[in-house]
Amino acid sequence: MTTITDSLHTARFADRADGYHPSPVREVFEVSMRPNMISLAGGNPDLSGLPMERIADMAHQIIKERGQEALQYGSGAGTTELQELICEIMAMEGISAASENIQITSGSQMALELVTKLFCNPGDVILAEGPTYVGALGTFAGLQADVVQVPIDNKGLIPAELEKTIGTLKAQGRTIKFLYTIPNFNNPSGITLAPDRRRAIVDICRAAGIAIVEDNPYGLLSFDGSTQQALYALDPDNVFYLGSFSKIFSPGLRIGWVLAPTEVRKRLQLAAEATTICPSVLSQMLVESYISGFDWRSHVREACATYSRRCDAVMDALKLHMPEGSTWTRPTGGFFTWITLPTGKSVDALLQPAIGAGVVFVPGSAFFAEPAGTNQLRVAFSFETDEALVEGIRRLGVTLTALPSVRPSTTGEDVT
Repeated sequence: MTTITDSLHTARFADRADGYHPSPVREVFEVSMRPNMISLAGGNPDLSGLPMERIADMAHQIIKERGQEALQYGSGAGTTELQELICEIMAMEGISAASENIQITSGSQMALELVTKLFCNPGDVILAEGPTYVGALGTFAGLQADVVQVPIDNKGLIPAELEKTIGTLKAQGRTIKFLYTIPNFNNPSGITLAPDRRRAIVDICRAAGIAIVEDNPYGLLSFDGSTQQALYALDPDNVFYLGSFSKIFSPGLRIGWVLAPTEVRKRLQLAAEATTICPSVLSQMLVESYISGFDWRSHVREACATYSRRCDAVMDALKLHMPEGSTWTRPTGGFFTWITLPTGKSVDALLQPAIGAGVVFVPGSAFFAEPAGTNQLRVAFSFETDEALVEGIRRLGVTLTALPSVRPSTTGEDVT
């Protein structure tokens, strides 16, 4: 029998295959599962507050009473009941939407891929914050789009830099398809786009003929219970809104959505059907049952209180253990803070020693399309206990001080 070698298969790959690389977050996932390892890497929600027995009863009831429907193929767009509930949820951020404009997907990652497939030819430009979500970078690279990142500060994406970048690219004859942005408690920076900048960015993109893809998995996870006005609410005709139940309910059910104008939504459905035929009917029904039959808002408030407390613990620990000259963001919600070490300190060189000390994180370079972020890292505070987070930051600090020319300090600062 003839064996086809791996190299022969590799030679058959399409050009786009070169765009798919292992996710740095997924690469450290197995490391984070080692005994006594503290993970500051993954942005996993804390599910300990979920009413597991009630959810089990809901699932049992769905299978018992609606099993023939729940275990069958369903609509490619998703169930009408869930679409209507999603509209109610989005109304909390000022969005007025028709349920028929919602395409339900297998997680918002799929929604992002569908939008990119629909709009981007190879070589088209996607604008994004610098840094941005590593999963988005993987999607864009796999679909052969070029990512150009725009600088941020402690108020989020900088409108003047956005305008400047657009002007430079257009002068080069480049085609810019959309701006990808995570405006609320950004992954990885934790920064929230300031209200005055939201209108400015919407206006800049509309004037330039560039759509906006608003990715908002963390919008309801504010520590003080407040919500920001969605970009979609400011310009429904030019913004595509991506949402998810992964952070406010369960990532394991893989239910997300995209809100888009009717004609685009129909095309998204065709693209989705070509990929998965339909989103899981059982998962959709379980989400419907949970959202309509349980006080899910109370669960979110309780989870946010936990995240807020853990964030405070991390902020205090950073002040004690980060080297002099380090800075970090102080998020007001979400899962992450972004640490910048003194210039010249390589985070990539820190990762393996840190793992040896029993703590793992994601290096900042993972969140840039071009080489950058070498002295930066993302710390997630959503999953580990307060005590583990404090110990993880201590281990990180010990590892840092062991690197050449790094001095310990108790005068670290946070960037608010």
